[in-house]
Amino acid sequence: MASEDITKLAESLAKTKVGGGQLSFKGQSLKLNTAEDAEEVIKQIEEFDGLEALRLEGNTVGVEAAKVIAKALEKKSELKRCHWSDMFTGRLRSEIPPALISLGDALITAGAQLVELDLSDNAFGPDGVRGFEALLKSPACYTLQELKLNNCGMGIGGGKILAASLKECHRKSSAQGKPLALKIFVAGRNRLENDGATALAEAFGIIGTLEEVHMPQNGINHPGITALAQAFAINPLLKVINLNDNTFTEKGAVAMAETLKALRQIEVINFGDCLVRSKGAVAIADAVKEGLHKLKELNLSFCEIKRDAALTVAEAIEDKAELEKLDLNGNCLGEEGCEQLQEILEGFNMAAVLGSLSDDEGEEEEDEEEEDDEEEEEEEEEEQQQLKERGQGEQESLTPKKIIDSQDSTPVPSPPVDVATFLAFPSPEKLLRLGPKCSVLIAQQTDTSDVEKVVTTLLRISSVFKDEASVKTAVHETTDALMRKAFTSATFNSDAFITSLLIHMGLLKSEEKIKAVPSLYGILMTLNHMVQQDYFPKSLAPVLSAFVTKPNRALDSCSFARHMLLQTLHQL
Repeated sequence: MASEDITKLAESLAKTKVGGGQLSFKGQSLKLNTAEDAEEVIKQIEEFDGLEALRLEGNTVGVEAAKVIAKALEKKSELKRCHWSDMFTGRLRSEIPPALISLGDALITAGAQLVELDLSDNAFGPDGVRGFEALLKSPACYTLQELKLNNCGMGIGGGKILAASLKECHRKSSAQGKPLALKIFVAGRNRLENDGATALAEAFGIIGTLEEVHMPQNGINHPGITALAQAFAINPLLKVINLNDNTFTEKGAVAMAETLKALRQIEVINFGDCLVRSKGAVAIADAVKEGLHKLKELNLSFCEIKRDAALTVAEAIEDKAELEKLDLNGNCLGEEGCEQLQEILEGFNMAAVLGSLSDDEGEEEEDEEEEDDEEEEEEEEEEQQQLKERGQGEQESLTPKKIIDSQDSTPVPSPPVDVATFLAFPSPEKLLRLGPKCSVLIAQQTDTSDVEKVVTTLLRISSVFKDEASVKTAVHETTDALMRKAFTSATFNSDAFITSLLIHMGLLKSEEKIKAVPSLYGILMTLNHMVQQDYFPKSLAPVLSAFVTKPNRALDSCSFARHMLLQTLHQL
């Protein structure tokens, strides 16, 4: 290295910030190509006792430099936060995966337990995700709370690899009794599209602990939005949802609105530039009106919302005492509509929360144009699907006959299913595919000291109940294993269990708004089996009987299952 380069590096390192367990090289524009280039950085890392956070943002690290930095990190077991965004500027994409592999392997070797991993603004593409795949699946990430991958160009392929890694991390950490509890997920500007978003949605549903999700500008349409909505519903701690600049349309907006009704901790909703349109805005307004008392920010800007729908949104925030910002800019209110909107908010003494309306598009004709747009979009989606299917057909027609014959004679194996996948998206097929040990596996992986988890697991098992012998047997055996473990535990509160179960069934009111299960048939048929078992406390039978006897519309729609359960309870 030339003496002038060494001088420049020394000056940069003089700016290195040290404090609170953090070593920062942030924004120093260091060009670390070789082992020699990285000598001073390595020295600082090695001499730093109790290193908990390492900031390498705003530098550029090559493969050789990454290897020697990694060697220094192998002894840093206390490292918790890796701020490694924008650290491959000017690098070839092929250089990034090996550099990430070296750094990741070092963290695994060190026995680090990460809390935060930030790899944003590194344009590594789908292959780059392979670079930290092993790290994500390792014990170093069992403790991960924040994962930030903004603007990395992951694409659909990278999104799928990432989702699979998160699911594997959750599975492995759960097996050790401490499931991955990710809180913050950031992956804006990654071209994830529907398939990438859907894959991640499945991972989110399994994790269940998310508090913030930021996925703006990903080209996600209503199928992906709907999948995310379903996953968000299984993450009751969600505070922030940022899906700015994706394409909801009415279908996605309605699905997301239904989820919002079930979430009680939401503080920020950013659906700006998401084309929710008027019908979607009204659905979201209904969700806001019904709950969301902690809401601080609602962004529905540039969504083609017309006047009446915008006014409905304004009326919905009347009792939202925590609200700080309402953004309805760039919609189609017209001058009169903007005035009416301001008047409504002034009436609530909330005029200050309304953002600028300077980019309002002016009032447009109602309904017809919106319906036409929806139809056009649906037609386009159908055409794309047909092209996709046609392309697959053409590909099949080019397949040699021998291969086709061998494929015909060999059944394609179903993808593997684990307990977390089944509980996130239950189905009879998934339960059966868990195999003969499904009952033991689910019981083992359920914390029976937590009444809510037991109730939730029981409801998901019972939701797949069918009169088909194999499914019925699997549901009964899995229920028996779970509930026997729970009721025989000295710490399990049976009274709290029956109370929570009745609330989730919609038979008992709660101070907290809990969404009842959509159908009672499965749980009623499962209870009919459960109450006859020796593990079921007979003291709970009169309580259950009293509530199942009461008039209830949901029970009326399952009259056969209800009658069966009441008859069994009467005979006990």
